Amino acid sequence: MLSIIQVLLLLIGVVRFFVIAHFIMSWLIRFDVLNVRQEFVAQIWYGLQRILEPLYSRVRRFMPDLGGVDLSPIVVLVGLEILRIFLYNNAIALAH
Repeated sequence: MLSIIQVLLLLIGVVRFFVIAHFIMSWLIRFDVLNVRQEFVAQIWYGLQRILEPLYSRVRRFMPDLGGVDLSPIVVLVGLEILRIFLYNNAIALAH
């Protein structure tokens, strides 16, 4: 059981990295630091969007319309952190 929790914690870490990378890239693209017309940037950007859009779309369904502000990445990060804390505490309980 402990191994399953460790694998889930690893997956949460990977998803957290993707969300943070996507969040930073969105700002860099918005302020024209990165250009989506460059092939490498476009591949990373659209790849991250395909991976994360199922998570974001589920969160957006429950969030109010805030104009042009998308807080779904922050909500996903908070949710992942809550899940990580829950799994970590259960792993400690299992170890004792």
